[in-house]
Amino acid sequence: MADTNVASELNANVWKIEVKPGDQVAEEDTLIILESMKMEIPVVAPKAGTVKSIAVKDRKSTRLNSSH
Repeated sequence: MADTNVASELNANVWKIEVKPGDQVAEEDTLIILESMKMEIPVVAPKAGTVKSIAVKDRKSTRLNSSH
């Protein structure tokens, strides 16, 4: 099965990471919650699979198209 990178679609802060490497996720499960302008924006799984790695840390900034 091919790896799928999930990228942020906006500049924001990582508010909360909901999964960890090894977790099984379903399509549309929330992976990470971003915060921007006091709004919470979920980053969801585009398809079902297993989380291989997470390239961001809690409470850190992410840039446009930054991979998760």
